[in-house]
This record gives sequence, C-alpha cells and structure tokens, in this order.
Amino acid sequence: MLEKVLIKDSELVEFSKSNTLADRTRALVKHQIKYWDMARDGYSSLDNVQIRKFEFDDFSVSIQFNPGRITSSSAKVDEKSINERPCFLCYKNLPENQRGIQYFRDYLILVNPFPIFTEHLTIPKIDHIPQTIKYNFGGLLRLSEDIGKYYVVFYNGPKCGASAPDHMHFQAGLKDFMPIDSEYKSILDSKGELLYSGNGLAIYGIKDYLRYFFSIESARIDMIKKAFAKFYSLLGEFDRSEEPMMNILSYYDKKAWRILIFPRQMHRPSQFYESGEKNILLSPAAVDLGGVCITPREKDFNNITKNQIVDIMRQVSITKELFQYYSIKISGFDFEE
Repeated sequence: MLEKVLIKDSELVEFSKSNTLADRTRALVKHQIKYWDMARDGYSSLDNVQIRKFEFDDFSVSIQFNPGRITSSSAKVDEKSINERPCFLCYKNLPENQRGIQYFRDYLILVNPFPIFTEHLTIPKIDHIPQTIKYNFGGLLRLSEDIGKYYVVFYNGPKCGASAPDHMHFQAGLKDFMPIDSEYKSILDSKGELLYSGNGLAIYGIKDYLRYFFSIESARIDMIKKAFAKFYSLLGEFDRSEEPMMNILSYYDKKAWRILIFPRQMHRPSQFYESGEKNILLSPAAVDLGGVCITPREKDFNNITKNQIVDIMRQVSITKELFQYYSIKISGFDFEE
C-alpha cells in the first residue's frame, strides 16, 4: 500500500533532472501543485496571504494572516480528541493524489497542502509512533544535510505546536522566509553569549530577542549529537512531561549544522483561551519563534499589537532565570573526547 504513495523518478523528470534529494524534493512540490488539486488550491491561497511587520531595536516579527492554517492553529491535541480521529500522517490515510518520496526506510517527504512557506514539507515517519525527538534527532540531522541546500528543517514538540503529537514528523520550509534566517548572525553578535567552544563545537545562548534560545554549531555530527543529548537531559530537570518542551530549527550549510533550540514553558498563551475580543487564535510553534507568527483569523491579524506579541512570546518562552541557569550549566559541560 505504501507503494501507491511513492512517486516515481520518471514523474519528477518533468520538473528536475537532478538526482539529489534536495532537487527531487523541489520537483515533488512542483509536481503536487500541478497534479494534486488540494496542493494547487493551498499554494494558490498564498497569493492572498497578508503580512504585517513589527520592528524592534535590531530585529523584526512578522504577522501572517493565513486562513488555511485554521485547522492546525486550533487543533485539539488532547488524548481523547486524538484517539477519536484517524491519523492524517499515516500513509494509509493520505488523500488519493498525495504522493511522496521515501527517505531511507524511515520517513516520507510530503508536500504540505496548507502551506506557510511557498514550499512547505511535512516529513512523517512511516511507522505510527509518538512525536518525540530523543530517538529521532539523528534523522533530523541527516535530513537537514540532504535537503539543506534549499530548506530549513524544524521540529515541534508534542506540546509545542505539533498538530499530530501522536505521529512522529518533521517539517521543512524554504530558507530565508523567517526573519531569524537573515537576522541570526547579527543577533548572535549583539545578543549572543558563547557558552562553550572546543572539539569543533560551539554553543551559544541568545537573550533579549523576545524569546530565549540556544544555538549548537558544528561540522561534526557526533559533537552535535553529544551536545543535544546533554541539552535534552538538562531541560528534563525542570520539565518532567513525556518530553521536555522545545521547538527546533535545523540548518545545514557549508558542511556544518546549526541547531536552534527554543525551550518552552507553555504550549499556548493565555490569550488563546480567552473569550470574546480578548481571544487571539495564535498557537506558537517553530515558525512563530522563527519570527513569523501565524494568525488564521482576520480580526487577530488586524488587531494584534506589538505589546501583545511581546507578552505572548514571554509566556511561552522560558524565564530569564531559567535561561541563566541553563547557560551556567552548559558552560560547565564536559565535551572532551
């Protein structure tokens, strides 16, 4: 049954003759937009997306009015709701004309028909297993390396914006869409602190950016994995849920990885649960933390204020005190071989 979902190389030749995974993936996007009505409608709707930009001292946050994201932003992720619906990431439940590329034996690269990016991918595991990064971090790194020519790969934790917390998946979108893509180097210079350097590994902590985050950089996959394992354990000291709350952006460029980790303390801000005019349907995930906040309702897009954005980011991000604690602990990590 999986074979029915997999696209043939001969079908991709119309859009690219390159055999690299990155180019085949871009060809898949073009194929699906041409031959799958749902994808064609979804990407056509991006022509009507509206953007507002809020400028801060040396960075920006964009607000995207995107009605097509209403299902994802408002998804019910409680256990009862999940158990009562079929899994929309399992290959046996995919729409008839949705096609994908198998990535090793583990994943399917699919086109997201409800896009934020002009090229937006969903990459679920073939097997139906819960959303968790601990044992799938290596897959994130491999995928980033193989499609990083064009895409940033991201992970939303099961309580941090994943609309399918019951099925392990990554997403990916075109680079240079989120403000953080272009702001990273300047933000690192002005707001970053080098916490560790050695063995081909650098770890930074970034503050005063509305949300706190950490960056791991290395050309060595073993050091990236070692650093992340320590992060995972560290975050688990204060977050003992099924998985420490976090969102991850993963870049691969010039034969090196850059992993941005956004620790979280809250799934959704208080405004999400308010009633009437105080309600704002904004459920921050990796793209929002990357600087593009998604509002599927026009009233929220028109009425949201700069102060509300600051408040929402502060609610979902970790506190200054916890960031400082993590930074001190990271500075004392031992990565000696």
